[in-house]
Amino acid sequence: MHTFDFDLFVIGGGSGGVRAARMSAQRGAKVGLAEVSDMGGTCVNLGCIPKKLYSYAAHFSESFEESHGFGWVGEAPTLNWDMLKSNRAREIARLNGIYVQLLKSAGVKIINGWARLVDAQTVEVDGQRYSAKHILVATGGKPSLPDLPGIEHAVSSNAMFDLSPFPKRLLVVGGGYIACEFASIFNGLGSSVTQLYRGHQVLRGFDEDVRAFIAGELEKSGVNIRLNTDVAAIEQRGDGLRVQLIDGSHTTVDTVLFATGRVPLVEGLGLDTAGVKQNAAGAIEVNERYQTSVPSIYAVGDVTARVQLTPVALAEAMAVVDDLFGPPPGKQPRGMSYDFIPTAVFTHPNIGTVGYSEADAADKLGKITIYKSNFKALKHTLSGSTERTFMKLIVEDATDRVVGLHIVGADAGEIVQGFAVAMKAGATKAVFDSTIGIHPTMAEEFVTMRDPFKP
Repeated sequence: MHTFDFDLFVIGGGSGGVRAARMSAQRGAKVGLAEVSDMGGTCVNLGCIPKKLYSYAAHFSESFEESHGFGWVGEAPTLNWDMLKSNRAREIARLNGIYVQLLKSAGVKIINGWARLVDAQTVEVDGQRYSAKHILVATGGKPSLPDLPGIEHAVSSNAMFDLSPFPKRLLVVGGGYIACEFASIFNGLGSSVTQLYRGHQVLRGFDEDVRAFIAGELEKSGVNIRLNTDVAAIEQRGDGLRVQLIDGSHTTVDTVLFATGRVPLVEGLGLDTAGVKQNAAGAIEVNERYQTSVPSIYAVGDVTARVQLTPVALAEAMAVVDDLFGPPPGKQPRGMSYDFIPTAVFTHPNIGTVGYSEADAADKLGKITIYKSNFKALKHTLSGSTERTFMKLIVEDATDRVVGLHIVGADAGEIVQGFAVAMKAGATKAVFDSTIGIHPTMAEEFVTMRDPFKP
């Protein structure tokens, strides 16, 4: 009988990899994990966590201004950018340490270095080879920058948390959620922000009403959104970066952020050597059990480019753990459903969404009924802010099920999480209508919408 160094070897110490390694070890498996950088992956180090912390920081500028309507007087404090960076770095280091301790406590062997596949059951890290019955690739993704003149003067989202000095003039290129979040955050922190997008509206793939509404709110807050255009070239000059656009115009800024997409982090992994198939975009192809074309090698998270969200990677990791080492006593093996995955975008105001957009629901489900609401939240009756809140429900006529729920407003992500549970359970519009609202809240609007929208 062949013996292996490990029952499971995990390549990548991000959210999915750490979860798979830790839970497998707790089930009694012998587990190794290789990571070349700080533990926690993109989410902890360069994504969700630091971005949300900076989002909180950016909200204070508007909160100080809004406080005057509630009787608070005096000058607002100013941002100490270096202090924010330092405090964020300290918190991320704390989280890195927690991840390491969780792995060690579970008995996972941590191997620092770049891992590559040698064959179906062998991994090499810095010249040392390890054999494993199963291998899990969870290396995530990385920002993708286009090839254009002067691109070396631009930065990706990875560099935004430690910019020095603070950019007084920021150009954000892209229309996805990362671009919109950074445009909104740095606008709140005090930058003069211009956002370019080559399409007709930001946030492609989101509901059209949501796209239009958040664009309007961002512009009201000070973000200059320029659509149907793109960057042609970037040139370093004495007064900053001169950015030439494809329409012949130009602008001068201090920093250019390209947030134009992410690609799977697969270079140097030895996928070809091991025979692991990839799609045209480089993502690792997996089946419903997250097995690659090599049965002993699995992959989860952004490296498969299915749904690039941290909680999805965590859920996929747990499905693999249950499949390989069995579920906890008394539990059924977990699967992963990609229906009704809630999503939040931490713009100002936030976006929360779960289920279908109106266009997708009409295309896939047939006859639907739409409910909409657009209002000024109670807070802003005194704050002086012109911010408004938008809510939308999409109902499948044949079943009365609520199949789409969207909000643009304060704490949208917190609101949508609970409704996602109800929708996952099959809640109908009748159930929504019979639910008592909490007054006065924005969330109660979802259970008080009675009149269908008539175009």
